[in-house]
Amino acid sequence: MFLFKEHKTELFQLDNKTKMKFLEEMSLVAEAVSKAFNCEKMNYELLGNGDSHLHWHLFPRITGDIENYGRNGKGPVWWYPMEKMYDTNNCPSELELKKNKRKIIERNRKDYISLQLPIVKIKQ
Repeated sequence: MFLFKEHKTELFQLDNKTKMKFLEEMSLVAEAVSKAFNCEKMNYELLGNGDSHLHWHLFPRITGDIENYGRNGKGPVWWYPMEKMYDTNNCPSELELKKNKRKIIERNRKDYISLQLPIVKIKQ
């Protein structure tokens, strides 16, 4: 999850400079995640219906990640059954979260060192 630091609910509430910076930072984080996990496609979701705060969900996608649901295993993540998606077997442990974070940093070390994200915070 990629959160805007100020409380805003819509992209159009941001001045143009801040909006462009927010989108640029989201793109940089998505690229880092994509590189770290060798995904085939990144999906981006900005809804705010449940939590009315400006935030993105970034979904690194690979073939077969929704099994045979959707169109022959392809489609948006919400085509995967909710009971399977939220099953505790799909939740990473604290150790796995730390390893994943390390993986993102290590595979993107050059970019990570120079990357500063002043208007957002990243939440796992």
